[in-house]
Amino acid sequence: MAGASAPTPQARRRREPLRPLRLFWIYFRIGALNELQYRANLAVQVFQSLIALGTGLAVLGLVYSQTTTLGGWTHAELLAVMGVHILMSGPIGVLIQPNMERLMEDIRQGTLDFVLTKPEDAQTLISIREVRIWSTVDAIVGLSVLVFAVAQLQAGLGLVQALVFVAALLLGGLTIYCFWLIVTVGAFWVIRMDQIVELFTGLYQSGRWPVTIYPGWLRISLTYLVPIAFAVTVPAEALTSRLTPETLALAFGFAVVVFAFTRWWWRFGLKHYGGASA
Repeated sequence: MAGASAPTPQARRRREPLRPLRLFWIYFRIGALNELQYRANLAVQVFQSLIALGTGLAVLGLVYSQTTTLGGWTHAELLAVMGVHILMSGPIGVLIQPNMERLMEDIRQGTLDFVLTKPEDAQTLISIREVRIWSTVDAIVGLSVLVFAVAQLQAGLGLVQALVFVAALLLGGLTIYCFWLIVTVGAFWVIRMDQIVELFTGLYQSGRWPVTIYPGWLRISLTYLVPIAFAVTVPAEALTSRLTPETLALAFGFAVVVFAFTRWWWRFGLKHYGGASA
């Protein structure tokens, strides 16, 4: 209609529900092209992943040379936990960690303005603009370990069980993303937040073991404060026929609540951002 006003960016986003996926694909291609310039990094990543895998398998072998179960978990079941742990390292290394590190740097230098002035949702942009494709090696290694572990499980893996595992894995990835962003938003008030990377890396290593083997206070901390349980143990429980409907419902409810809080926390933090001209 002649004279009609142009739709606002918000209206365009509502009309295009798949727009975030299109944006992700654009940034993924750009990130892939940038990473392909340094192909030697692939060899470094493969070496690091194999070293981590070898160390984990050696520790697991040492433990089960002294016992047949650990907290009720068999060797094959703990191998599945390790596989999920390594698999989840993939999206963390590909998307979550690099984007949170860049966000901290942008807040510190005042260059977040370049994101905020774009006609797109700012949280979407700060979550997908940095991609490190070589970290997909961890996902491939983790998937390989999972396949081997499932082959050793006596019960096998049915279709429903596989679908529940995928759902639990997605919920776990969402909670990890929310945790990272909640902590990273603290950079709006605290200038130096670099230590968060080392802190999370150290805490994430606890996910190599199911949280059920830890003392009660630590189990609660690794479930609700740092959601390692929802990211690793719950998907592993889905593979090993340990996951109950109540636990899956709790994982879903927790993911919804923490995502809603993250959305509010992000907007609240933006109100305290001064920009480059401040």
